[in-house]
Formats: sequence, structure tokens, C-alpha cells
Amino acid sequence: MHSREVRETFLSFFERRDHVRVRSSSLIPRDDPTLLFTNAGMVQFKNVFLGKEIRPYKRATSCQKCMRAGGKHNDLENVGKTHRHHTFFEMLGNFSFGNYFKREAINYAWELITEVYKLPKERIWITIFENDDEAFDIWNREIGIPSERIVRMGEKDNFWSMGDTGPCGPCSEIIFDQGEDMACGPNCDIYCGCDRFLEVWNLVFMQYNRNPDGTLEPLPSPSIDTGMGLERITAILQGKRSNYDTDLFVPIIERICDISGVSYGHSQRTDVAIRAIADHSRATAFLLAEGLMPSNEGRGYVLRRVIRRACRYGRILGIKEPFLHKVALCVVDIMGDIYPELAEARDFISKVAMMEEERFSYTLEHGLKLLDEMIEKAKSSGSDCISGEDLFKLHDTYGFPLDLVLDVAQEEGLLLDMEGYEREMQKQRERARASWVGASHVKITDVYVKLRDRHGPTAFIGYWAYEGKGKVIAIIKDGQEVEEAVTGDRVNIVLDSTPFYGESGGQVGDTGIIEGVDSVLEVVDTEKYNDLVVHACVVKNGKIKLGEDVIGRVDIEKRKNTEAHHTATHLLHKALREVLGVHVRQAGSLVSPERLRFDFTHFKGLSEEEIARVEEIVNSKIWENIEVEKFETDLDTAISMGAVALFDEKYGDRVRVVKVGDFSIELCGGTHVSRTGDIGMFKIINETSVSAGVRRIEALARDALYRYISDRLRVLKDIDSFLKAREGEELEKIEKLVKRVRELEKELEKKKEFSVVDEVDGLVDKAMDVGEFKVTYGVFENLDMGTLRDMVDKVKKRIKSGVVLLLSTGDRGVSMVVGVTQDLTDRFDARGIVEKLAPIIGGGGGGRADMAQAGGRNVERVEDLIKEFLSHMGVKV
Repeated sequence: MHSREVRETFLSFFERRDHVRVRSSSLIPRDDPTLLFTNAGMVQFKNVFLGKEIRPYKRATSCQKCMRAGGKHNDLENVGKTHRHHTFFEMLGNFSFGNYFKREAINYAWELITEVYKLPKERIWITIFENDDEAFDIWNREIGIPSERIVRMGEKDNFWSMGDTGPCGPCSEIIFDQGEDMACGPNCDIYCGCDRFLEVWNLVFMQYNRNPDGTLEPLPSPSIDTGMGLERITAILQGKRSNYDTDLFVPIIERICDISGVSYGHSQRTDVAIRAIADHSRATAFLLAEGLMPSNEGRGYVLRRVIRRACRYGRILGIKEPFLHKVALCVVDIMGDIYPELAEARDFISKVAMMEEERFSYTLEHGLKLLDEMIEKAKSSGSDCISGEDLFKLHDTYGFPLDLVLDVAQEEGLLLDMEGYEREMQKQRERARASWVGASHVKITDVYVKLRDRHGPTAFIGYWAYEGKGKVIAIIKDGQEVEEAVTGDRVNIVLDSTPFYGESGGQVGDTGIIEGVDSVLEVVDTEKYNDLVVHACVVKNGKIKLGEDVIGRVDIEKRKNTEAHHTATHLLHKALREVLGVHVRQAGSLVSPERLRFDFTHFKGLSEEEIARVEEIVNSKIWENIEVEKFETDLDTAISMGAVALFDEKYGDRVRVVKVGDFSIELCGGTHVSRTGDIGMFKIINETSVSAGVRRIEALARDALYRYISDRLRVLKDIDSFLKAREGEELEKIEKLVKRVRELEKELEKKKEFSVVDEVDGLVDKAMDVGEFKVTYGVFENLDMGTLRDMVDKVKKRIKSGVVLLLSTGDRGVSMVVGVTQDLTDRFDARGIVEKLAPIIGGGGGGRADMAQAGGRNVERVEDLIKEFLSHMGVKV
């Protein structure tokens, strides 16, 4: 069975049993700050299990992209060393949301495993939670598994949870006996964890939610969550003892062997390297396809570590040049039709992977040098151990692999302080975890959770109306529900229906007015808790009461300007993809009445020509006055229509589509213009870098652009007046002015040169003989350090043997340069002289033995400084 058939057979099996096939969610969980990556199929259904989200189906099946590298679930260190550990993998699963429970889940699994996949029944073992008698009876009495092949295990092995908090419950694992030849020894059994008894499928009987304090509370209705690794079941069905020998990995391994010239199976050391690179190339391709960039914190740090680990293994294979990007493209070729986001990001994956590899090439060489220094430090101090702090610095700051450190240390007869390293690593984990947890604009407290449960979502009528009636269902003051609010109170108001858009998807919240029976409230912002709209208000006058009927009026002009910027953002996104390539993905946005800000993935700054082309495309679509269609459909239909789905958004099964003719189509819940002509005009005013591989464009449209142009024209008129220029002559006039300034600067430099020559002559003439050498000094006004140094050099050459002090005073204080001819540097050090003199003028400095300089603030102490200098040189004052 080819892996494609294995995947499709599973999904089709459950579709025929009334399960809805659900697309894989993003590898980056958008609504769960406790997770670095999506690590199981149930992550996208977490809120369904908790009863916080209702979907139009009770049964689901999926093939979920998963990543286990970093955080609690971390397989990174084992990858390559075993035949079954991976960072990226695919999780097949079936789910029941209060529809069926243990009996049906167990029977479905047994039917698929034995009758469809046709695994031999006598080689199947079962594990259950130690006190789950119900599961035992189903497996034993109904399915017919002998009791000796049903093993009870404790909470560590058979009680599954997604993380420290969230849905959890007892589980039952289906184990496949791969045969005695896979045993780890004569005493091998199901408890030892070797590759003979291989976990194939985990059936989780989701009954509880684990709270932050560790307590368990029953879920609203018992549910089912199962997970079967595609890589493992494929290996079993293809008769392979290693996941890496299946069709999922063989083409990737062949590509690695082609690049390196090393055969797989040649040696244990190179086989580990090849397997690790094969795995890491998949993780790299899929994470980059999500728009994630390598960085030094959070998820980006994990991606960087994966890429660098692969590069290090490449060195073991003798690969010195960047190569991982080539292997990652092999992943795209193999899986791009199953996961279209890979094909769409092909160029982006290749370029970013290569950039990171090139950076690490230097890091690897630099790290080796640092390691040599650390070894020398340890030996010179009499220690036989490299410190934990040094290990962490190498590994974390420079991305230097610990196993390479271990190899070199062993050669040098040194140990590694792993305890000290672990202490530093724990600090890093805590810093990384802090970076995962995002802050909400609305301070979510139990009051909002209870409101949502009590009243349901707020009805949003703002797509078609700027004002509307609503009932006050909550008044929140200082985090507590109150019955009323009076003049001057700052409160959050929740209505059952509102025209106000709550900040989300990059679009700012509406402002405006809420009018009650006897009150007027200014809405200063509108935010959201899930689908509950919260109006941040100031009571301008009167009293507003709970249950009161009110009218909400959105600030229309602000909303229209926001809508113009939002639709312009969609046009900009599409234009960037046309001009720069399909690797461009939205990486963040802000849409407000004043401007739009759009962050996107790209490797370098845009040229003036590229910016002009983007503006031309966007404006041409504006001036075509294309109708902007907005409609709802199911997610799969929208994707099949070509709608762009943003990875930083979480979508339900019904989605809102914004379509601009045949030019742009995106999933978007924001508000938009009716026709592109309503945008007026579009102009990019700034393009900068946000981080490695991420650029930012700031642009204006409609009223904001009109004001911007008006301001610039006003400035241009002032320039015309100043230059006495007619319209169109400004550049010519400025060029003439600049040319004249440069001519004057050259004339000034020539005069300064003549002046310097004269001054040097004077300094030489006044030089005083002190034994066998000369001493001279001078004080000038408004000379820069460069001129002073030049004069000192000229004087030194003229006097042959001596010491020179030159000072310049001005508005900024005193500048000082001391020069000593080379023959005297063993007697007089210019640095020492400067260190002695600089404090007199309230400053400091430094330099070389033959020349040093300093600066100070106290101009009035110049005479004292000269006296000290002459005294120091043996000149009688």
C-alpha cells in the first residue's frame, strides 16, 4: 500500500461512517498559547471538546500536519538515531463530539486495522488505563482479544492529555508485534519500549478537562479523539522495519545521497545523519510554508534549530555547501499536490532555507573557534570540564550542536558540565514559553466567558448598516458587571446586536456613539472576545441601565476610510504576489482610518521600480471600479475557488469571502468598500524591514491620501517660494544650489590647507628645545579632529624628534591631540600624556603610543592644561 492509499483509505473509511472530512489546520495553533506547534489531530477541535465551539457535525476525520520539537512534546534529540521518531509527521484521526464513545471507537478501529488494512489479529496487543474495566470488557468479550494480550498501564502511559491544561482522558493503545527479530533482548516485552512492540493507534476516551490547578472536571459530553501516525502504519503495511524505508522518505533519502555521494546503509554514523536530514527537510519545508521565519525565540527558534541541526549532519556527510534547500524542494515535489501550500511557497522555502544555511556556515566555523578557546580556558585553569554556561552559549547563542561539542571534548580528554547546561536551558525554555503567550486586547475574565455562555454571540449588523438598535445585556465596570453607569464612568458595554466592528483580523475597532433613553455614550474603541463584541465607552451624559434599548451609531467617515484601507490591503497583497512572486504571504497587518500597514514575507527591500509597479497595479484596479463581492460559503468551496487563507487566522466551517472581480479573492471577516472606486487612490509611503525575511509596507488611500498629498503640495509651494522657482523648476534650482555649495566647500578646503601650512610653520618656529628633542603646542578655534591629527603629523615630520600638543576650542568644548615622534615613544607615551591632561578639561580619551586624542567640556581650563603639559615635558613655565 502506497502512503497515499494508506491516507485515503483511512479518511474514506470514516467518511462512509458519517464522519465529515476536515482539512488539516495550521502547524501553528492560533488560539492556544500553551502550545508551540500543533502536535495532535485534536488540537483544532479543542474548543469543541470544551463546549466553547459548536460545529455543524458530530463526527469528523482528518489527516493533521503535526510537529513535535520544543516544549513538552519534543522528539528532536531522538530524530535520526531511531527508526520511528520524527519532528514533522502526519496524524490520522477520527473524532466524536458527544456522538459515540468507547464501544463504537474500539469497533471502528478493529474493523479498519484487521479487515481493511488486514493486519494479523494474533500480532495485535492492547493497552488500557489501569482501572478502565469498560474498555477491557469491550476488547476482551466483544472483540475477542485474549486477556493476556490486554495490558493495564498507569497514568503515565495510558492517560492522554494535549498539554499541561485542556481536554484529557484514559486511552487505549493498539500495539503491533513486529516479531522476535526486532526484540531488544531475551527479556523483551511490551513494557520495554523498543521497536518490537510498536504503538500504532491511540484511542483517547475524552472525558475530562484539566484545569491550570491540575484538577479534572467532566467535559459536557464524553467524546472520542484518536490518533494514528501515518508514517508508522505505512511502514507496517509496506513491510518495512523503519519509517525511513517507506515511500514517504525514500525519494528524500535518495536526493540526500545524490548530493552527498554517500550511500544509505554505508555506516551507522552516516545513516543517522541521512535520516535526520530527511526528517528535518520535511519540517523545514512545512514550517516555512506556514510563513514562519527562523529567529532566536519561540517557534522561530525551533525552526532555526531544525535547519542548523540538518546542516551539521550535512558536514558529517562531507557536504560543505548549502544543500538543505535542495532537499526541501524534493519534499515539495513529493507532497505539494496533497498540501498545496507547499507548492505555493516553493520559492520562499528554497530561498529562506538557503539564507539560513549560509548564515550557519559561518556560525559553524566561528563556533569551532570559540570551542577551541573554551577548551584552552578549561585546561589553563586546571579544569577537566567545559562549563555549562559555555556549553549553553555555544549551543543556544551560536546554534552549535552539543553532540559536536562532545566529540571534540572527548578528543581533548574533557568532560561536559551537563547539569550547568540544563540549568541554563531551563531558563531559556521559560523565556521561550513567555514568548508564545500572546496578550489579548480585551482583558478576558470570567465575566466575559459567562456572558458568552449566557447570551451567545453578538449579532453583527455592521456589514450592511452604520447604525442599529440593540439591547444592553451587560455593563462592565472595573471588571465587574453592574446595573447602571452614569456621567463620567468608563465602562464596557455589551449589546445583543451592534453595527460596531470589533477589532480583529488587523482591522481596528469602530468608534462612534451609543444613545440610550436618557444617556449618550462615546464609543472610544470596540473589541472582541471570541464572537462577543465589547464596546469601550465613556458616559458623556445621563444614565444607562442594564436591559435598556439603545441605538448605536458608527463614525461613518472613519469606517469608510478603514474600509478603503482594508480593501486596498487585499489589492496590495495580490499585486505583491504578481510583482515579487507567489512566495509572498501576509505576515501581519493593521487597517485603520489613518493608514494601512502590511507585513509580508520577502527576502530583500523593494526597488523603486517594483514599488512603482505595485502602485500601478493597485491603482488600475481601483480606477476600474470593480464590484467587491462579499459572501459566505464553506471552507473547502472557498479554497477550491482560489481564496487566499491567512495562516494567522482561525477559520470555522463557514467562512466569509471577499472577491474583487477576477483579481483578488481572500477569506476575510472585515468590512470593505462596495466598489474599488470607493478607495479613491493608493500610494505607498514607506517600505522597510521588520525582521529577516519579513518586509513592511505602509500606504494610504482615500481621505488619508488626500491629506498627505495636500500637505506635501503645501511644503512644495513653500520650497518654490524659498527658491523663487516656478512649478517644475524646483529640481533644477536645487541642483544648482547643491553644485554651488560643493564649489564653496572645495574653496574652503583649499583656504584651510593654505592656513594649515602657515600654522604648521608657526608651530615649528616656536618649538622649544628640551635637551635633545623639541616641544611645541598650539591652540586654535573650530578645527575638527581630522585636521588636528593632520597638523600633528606634519609638525612631527618637520621637528624630527619631539612632542606636539594641539588644542581646538569651540561651542562643543575642547578637542586635543598629542603626538610623539617614533624615536621617543620608549620615553613618552602619547596615551599616558592624554590620560594625565584630559581630566583637567573634564574629559577622557585614548589612542596609540605615537598619537592619542581626547575631548572635554571645560574650555576655561585650557591654560591650566598647557601649563601642566609643559611642566610634564620639563619646560620651565
